[in-house]
Amino acid sequence: MPANHPIRRELRHAVLLCAGVASAGMGIKGFLLSSNFIDGGVTGISMLLAKITPLPLAVWLPLVNLPFVILGYWQVGRAFALRSAIAIAGLALVVAFVHYPEVTSDRVLTAVFGGFFLGAGIGLAVRGGGVLDGTEIGALLISKRSHLWKIGDVILGFNTVLFLAAMSVLGVEAALYSILTYITAARTLDFALHGLEEYTSLTIVADHSGEIRARITADLGRGVTVLRGTGGHTGLERQVLYCVVTRLEIGKVKAIIAALDPDAFVVTQSLSSVDGGVVRRPAMHGTARPPAPRSARKTQSAQEPASQD
Repeated sequence: MPANHPIRRELRHAVLLCAGVASAGMGIKGFLLSSNFIDGGVTGISMLLAKITPLPLAVWLPLVNLPFVILGYWQVGRAFALRSAIAIAGLALVVAFVHYPEVTSDRVLTAVFGGFFLGAGIGLAVRGGGVLDGTEIGALLISKRSHLWKIGDVILGFNTVLFLAAMSVLGVEAALYSILTYITAARTLDFALHGLEEYTSLTIVADHSGEIRARITADLGRGVTVLRGTGGHTGLERQVLYCVVTRLEIGKVKAIIAALDPDAFVVTQSLSSVDGGVVRRPAMHGTARPPAPRSARKTQSAQEPASQD
Protein backbone atom coordinates (compact mmCIF):
# COMPACT_ATOMS: atom_id res chain seq x y z
CA MET A 1 0.00 0.00 0.00
CA PRO A 2 1.62 3.33 -1.02
CA ALA A 3 2.41 5.91 1.66
CA ASN A 4 -0.15 8.37 0.28
CA HIS A 5 -2.98 5.82 0.05
CA PRO A 6 -6.18 7.26 1.63
CA ILE A 7 -6.66 4.32 4.02
CA ARG A 8 -3.06 4.43 5.20
CA ARG A 9 -3.25 8.21 5.58
CA GLU A 10 -6.42 8.04 7.66
CA LEU A 11 -4.95 5.28 9.84
CA ARG A 12 -1.96 7.51 10.51
CA HIS A 13 -4.32 10.37 11.39
CA ALA A 14 -6.26 8.09 13.74
CA VAL A 15 -3.10 6.96 15.56
CA LEU A 16 -1.92 10.55 15.99
CA LEU A 17 -5.32 11.71 17.22
CA CYS A 18 -5.51 8.84 19.76
CA ALA A 19 -2.00 9.61 21.00
CA GLY A 20 -2.91 13.29 21.26
CA VAL A 21 -6.04 12.56 23.27
CA ALA A 22 -4.13 10.26 25.65
CA SER A 23 -1.36 12.83 26.16
CA ALA A 24 -3.76 15.74 26.70
CA GLY A 25 -5.76 13.62 29.14
CA MET A 26 -2.58 12.93 31.10
CA GLY A 27 -1.78 16.62 31.26
CA ILE A 28 -5.26 17.56 32.46
CA LYS A 29 -6.08 14.71 34.87
CA GLY A 30 -2.60 13.63 35.90
CA PHE A 31 -1.37 17.14 36.69
CA LEU A 32 -3.55 20.22 36.28
CA LEU A 33 -6.94 19.39 37.81
CA SER A 34 -5.57 18.25 41.15
CA SER A 35 -3.63 21.50 41.60
CA ASN A 36 -6.42 23.82 40.41
CA PHE A 37 -4.43 25.03 37.38
CA ILE A 38 -5.75 25.78 33.91
CA ASP A 39 -4.29 26.11 30.42
CA GLY A 40 -4.83 28.92 27.93
CA GLY A 41 -7.21 28.97 24.99
CA VAL A 42 -10.51 27.18 24.70
CA THR A 43 -9.28 24.38 26.96
CA GLY A 44 -8.56 26.97 29.66
CA ILE A 45 -12.03 28.48 29.31
CA SER A 46 -13.57 25.02 29.67
CA MET A 47 -11.51 24.29 32.78
CA LEU A 48 -12.40 27.66 34.29
CA LEU A 49 -16.12 27.18 33.60
CA ALA A 50 -15.98 23.72 35.18
CA LYS A 51 -14.73 25.34 38.40
CA ILE A 52 -17.45 27.99 38.64
CA THR A 53 -20.46 25.99 37.37
CA PRO A 54 -22.04 22.64 38.30
CA LEU A 55 -21.25 21.15 34.87
CA PRO A 56 -18.09 19.01 34.70
CA LEU A 57 -15.12 19.58 32.38
CA ALA A 58 -16.16 16.62 30.21
CA VAL A 59 -19.30 18.57 29.26
CA TRP A 60 -17.68 21.97 28.82
CA LEU A 61 -14.91 20.75 26.49
CA PRO A 62 -17.22 19.80 23.59
CA LEU A 63 -19.66 22.65 24.30
CA VAL A 64 -17.06 25.42 24.16
CA ASN A 65 -15.23 23.86 21.22
CA LEU A 66 -18.39 23.27 19.16
CA PRO A 67 -18.57 26.78 17.60
CA PHE A 68 -14.90 26.53 16.60
CA VAL A 69 -15.42 23.10 15.03
CA ILE A 70 -18.26 24.59 12.98
CA LEU A 71 -15.96 27.43 11.92
CA GLY A 72 -13.36 24.82 10.99
CA TYR A 73 -15.93 23.09 8.79
CA TRP A 74 -16.54 26.27 6.81
CA GLN A 75 -12.96 27.57 6.79
CA VAL A 76 -10.89 24.36 6.46
CA GLY A 77 -13.10 21.50 5.36
CA ARG A 78 -15.38 18.63 6.33
CA ALA A 79 -12.62 16.08 7.02
CA PHE A 80 -10.83 18.47 9.35
CA ALA A 81 -14.03 19.27 11.26
CA LEU A 82 -14.92 15.58 11.56
CA ARG A 83 -11.50 14.63 12.90
CA SER A 84 -11.60 17.55 15.33
CA ALA A 85 -15.07 16.62 16.60
CA ILE A 86 -14.01 13.01 17.16
CA ALA A 87 -10.81 14.05 18.93
CA ILE A 88 -12.57 16.54 21.22
CA ALA A 89 -15.28 14.01 22.03
CA GLY A 90 -12.57 11.45 22.75
CA LEU A 91 -10.82 13.86 25.12
CA ALA A 92 -14.11 14.53 26.91
CA LEU A 93 -14.64 10.78 27.38
CA VAL A 94 -11.08 10.34 28.63
CA VAL A 95 -11.53 13.16 31.15
CA ALA A 96 -14.82 11.67 32.31
CA PHE A 97 -13.95 7.98 32.58
CA VAL A 98 -10.21 7.27 32.37
CA HIS A 99 -8.22 7.26 35.60
CA TYR A 100 -4.79 8.88 35.55
CA PRO A 101 -2.47 8.72 38.56
CA GLU A 102 -1.60 11.97 40.32
CA VAL A 103 2.10 12.12 39.54
CA THR A 104 3.39 14.86 41.84
CA SER A 105 2.21 17.40 44.38
CA ASP A 106 4.97 19.88 43.53
CA ARG A 107 3.26 22.91 41.98
CA VAL A 108 6.11 23.88 39.66
CA LEU A 109 6.46 20.35 38.31
CA THR A 110 2.69 20.16 37.92
CA ALA A 111 2.58 23.38 35.90
CA VAL A 112 5.53 22.43 33.68
CA PHE A 113 4.67 18.80 32.99
CA GLY A 114 0.94 19.45 32.80
CA GLY A 115 1.68 21.97 30.07
CA PHE A 116 4.11 19.57 28.43
CA PHE A 117 1.63 16.70 28.11
CA LEU A 118 -1.22 19.01 27.11
CA GLY A 119 0.87 20.82 24.48
CA ALA A 120 2.15 17.52 23.11
CA GLY A 121 -1.41 16.22 22.87
CA ILE A 122 -2.63 19.30 21.01
CA GLY A 123 0.37 19.11 18.67
CA LEU A 124 -0.17 15.44 17.90
CA ALA A 125 -3.82 16.13 17.16
CA VAL A 126 -2.84 18.88 14.72
CA ARG A 127 -0.41 16.52 13.00
CA GLY A 128 -3.32 14.07 12.80
CA GLY A 129 -5.39 16.56 10.82
CA GLY A 130 -7.61 17.90 13.62
CA VAL A 131 -7.57 20.03 16.76
CA LEU A 132 -8.20 19.57 20.46
CA ASP A 133 -8.39 23.31 21.09
CA GLY A 134 -10.28 25.63 18.74
CA THR A 135 -8.45 28.85 19.67
CA GLU A 136 -6.36 28.97 16.51
CA ILE A 137 -9.45 28.53 14.32
CA GLY A 138 -11.13 31.55 15.90
CA ALA A 139 -7.93 33.59 15.73
CA LEU A 140 -7.52 32.72 12.05
CA LEU A 141 -11.06 33.90 11.27
CA ILE A 142 -10.59 37.20 13.15
CA SER A 143 -7.25 37.87 11.45
CA LYS A 144 -8.86 37.31 8.03
CA ARG A 145 -11.66 39.74 8.80
CA SER A 146 -9.37 42.45 10.22
CA HIS A 147 -6.04 43.60 8.77
CA LEU A 148 -5.12 45.15 12.15
CA TRP A 149 -5.01 41.82 14.00
CA LYS A 150 -2.60 38.97 13.37
CA ILE A 151 -3.24 35.44 14.62
CA GLY A 152 -0.59 35.78 17.34
CA ASP A 153 -2.09 39.09 18.50
CA VAL A 154 -5.57 37.58 18.78
CA ILE A 155 -4.34 34.57 20.77
CA LEU A 156 -2.26 36.80 23.06
CA GLY A 157 -5.18 39.13 23.75
CA PHE A 158 -7.55 36.20 24.27
CA ASN A 159 -5.28 34.56 26.84
CA THR A 160 -4.54 37.85 28.61
CA VAL A 161 -8.25 38.28 29.31
CA LEU A 162 -8.54 34.61 30.31
CA PHE A 163 -5.72 34.72 32.86
CA LEU A 164 -6.92 38.02 34.31
CA ALA A 165 -10.29 36.34 34.87
CA ALA A 166 -8.51 33.31 36.34
CA MET A 167 -6.84 35.54 38.95
CA SER A 168 -10.24 36.50 40.35
CA VAL A 169 -11.54 32.92 40.30
CA LEU A 170 -8.48 30.80 41.19
CA GLY A 171 -6.35 33.35 42.99
CA VAL A 172 -3.21 35.13 41.86
CA GLU A 173 -0.78 32.29 42.64
CA ALA A 174 -2.77 29.61 40.81
CA ALA A 175 -3.23 31.95 37.84
CA LEU A 176 0.53 32.59 37.67
CA TYR A 177 1.23 28.86 37.72
CA SER A 178 -1.39 28.52 34.98
CA ILE A 179 0.52 31.04 32.86
CA LEU A 180 3.60 28.84 33.30
CA THR A 181 1.50 25.89 32.15
CA TYR A 182 0.39 27.80 29.07
CA ILE A 183 3.94 28.85 28.15
CA THR A 184 5.18 25.27 28.49
CA ALA A 185 2.25 23.95 26.44
CA ALA A 186 2.88 26.53 23.70
CA ARG A 187 6.57 25.62 23.42
CA THR A 188 5.79 21.90 23.43
CA LEU A 189 3.13 22.42 20.78
CA ASP A 190 5.68 24.20 18.60
CA PHE A 191 8.15 21.34 19.03
CA ALA A 192 5.48 18.71 18.34
CA LEU A 193 4.55 20.44 15.07
CA HIS A 194 8.05 21.21 13.82
CA GLY A 195 10.44 19.11 15.90
CA LEU A 196 14.18 19.28 15.35
CA GLU A 197 13.55 19.53 11.60
CA GLU A 198 12.10 23.03 11.84
CA TYR A 199 13.50 24.90 8.87
CA THR A 200 15.36 28.20 8.95
CA SER A 201 16.37 30.30 5.97
CA LEU A 202 19.71 32.10 5.77
CA THR A 203 20.47 35.05 3.52
CA ILE A 204 24.22 35.56 3.16
CA VAL A 205 25.98 38.56 1.65
CA ALA A 206 29.72 37.86 1.52
CA ASP A 207 32.82 38.65 -0.53
CA HIS A 208 33.67 34.95 -0.76
CA SER A 209 30.19 33.75 -1.69
CA GLY A 210 31.50 31.15 -4.14
CA GLU A 211 33.60 29.37 -1.53
CA ILE A 212 30.79 29.54 1.03
CA ARG A 213 28.29 28.09 -1.45
CA ALA A 214 30.63 25.24 -2.33
CA ARG A 215 31.22 24.35 1.34
CA ILE A 216 27.51 24.40 2.21
CA THR A 217 26.58 22.13 -0.68
CA ALA A 218 29.56 19.80 -0.10
CA ASP A 219 29.54 19.58 3.72
CA LEU A 220 25.79 19.79 4.44
CA GLY A 221 24.32 18.60 1.14
CA ARG A 222 21.96 21.59 1.12
CA GLY A 223 20.85 23.41 -2.00
CA VAL A 224 21.88 27.05 -2.29
CA THR A 225 20.19 29.64 -4.47
CA VAL A 226 22.44 32.41 -5.79
CA LEU A 227 20.79 35.79 -6.26
CA ARG A 228 22.25 38.86 -7.92
CA GLY A 229 22.29 41.94 -5.69
CA THR A 230 23.64 45.48 -5.76
CA GLY A 231 25.16 47.30 -2.80
CA GLY A 232 23.05 50.24 -1.67
CA HIS A 233 26.05 52.44 -0.82
CA THR A 234 28.73 51.15 -3.21
CA GLY A 235 26.53 50.31 -6.18
CA LEU A 236 28.69 47.22 -6.76
CA GLU A 237 27.08 44.01 -8.00
CA ARG A 238 27.60 40.97 -5.80
CA GLN A 239 26.19 37.52 -5.19
CA VAL A 240 23.64 36.92 -2.43
CA LEU A 241 23.25 33.34 -1.15
CA TYR A 242 19.94 31.95 0.06
CA CYS A 243 19.67 28.50 1.64
CA VAL A 244 17.28 26.59 3.88
CA VAL A 245 18.59 24.39 6.71
CA THR A 246 17.29 22.81 9.90
CA ARG A 247 17.97 24.61 13.15
CA LEU A 248 20.51 21.95 14.07
CA GLU A 249 22.52 22.94 10.99
CA ILE A 250 22.55 26.70 11.61
CA GLY A 251 25.71 26.44 13.72
CA LYS A 252 27.50 24.49 10.98
CA VAL A 253 26.61 27.08 8.33
CA LYS A 254 27.73 29.96 10.54
CA ALA A 255 31.00 28.16 11.28
CA ILE A 256 31.64 27.81 7.53
CA ILE A 257 30.91 31.51 7.02
CA ALA A 258 33.10 32.57 9.94
CA ALA A 259 36.02 30.51 8.58
CA LEU A 260 35.77 31.85 5.02
CA ASP A 261 34.45 35.39 5.49
CA PRO A 262 34.16 36.69 9.09
CA ASP A 263 32.75 40.02 7.84
CA ALA A 264 29.85 38.43 5.94
CA PHE A 265 26.34 39.77 6.53
CA VAL A 266 23.97 36.95 7.59
CA VAL A 267 20.22 37.09 8.22
CA THR A 268 18.30 34.07 9.62
CA GLN A 269 14.55 33.64 9.61
CA SER A 270 12.35 30.82 10.93
CA LEU A 271 10.05 29.20 8.36
CA SER A 272 6.64 27.70 9.09
CA SER A 273 6.86 25.31 6.12
CA VAL A 274 8.99 24.46 3.09
CA ASP A 275 7.57 22.87 -0.06
CA GLY A 276 9.07 22.12 -3.45
CA GLY A 277 12.44 23.19 -4.79
CA VAL A 278 15.75 21.54 -3.97
CA VAL A 279 16.26 21.87 -0.21
CA ARG A 280 18.67 18.94 0.03
CA ARG A 281 20.78 17.89 -2.94
CA PRO A 282 20.51 14.13 -3.69
CA ALA A 283 23.64 12.07 -3.10
CA MET A 284 25.46 10.95 -6.26
CA HIS A 285 27.24 7.85 -4.82
CA GLY A 286 29.51 7.86 -7.89
CA THR A 287 26.69 7.13 -10.33
CA ALA A 288 25.30 9.26 -13.06
CA ARG A 289 22.04 10.98 -12.27
CA PRO A 290 19.25 10.67 -14.85
CA PRO A 291 18.13 13.86 -16.59
CA ALA A 292 15.67 15.88 -14.53
CA PRO A 293 12.22 16.78 -15.84
CA ARG A 294 11.90 20.19 -17.44
CA SER A 295 10.14 21.65 -14.39
CA ALA A 296 12.85 20.34 -12.06
CA ARG A 297 15.67 21.66 -14.27
CA LYS A 298 14.45 25.20 -13.67
CA THR A 299 14.75 24.68 -9.93
CA GLN A 300 18.16 23.03 -10.13
CA SER A 301 19.55 25.79 -12.29
CA ALA A 302 18.88 28.19 -9.44
CA GLN A 303 21.41 26.30 -7.34
CA GLU A 304 24.28 27.31 -9.65
CA PRO A 305 26.22 30.57 -9.36
CA ALA A 306 24.63 33.58 -11.01
CA SER A 307 26.36 34.88 -14.12
CA GLN A 308 28.74 37.77 -13.55
CA ASP A 309 28.55 39.10 -17.12
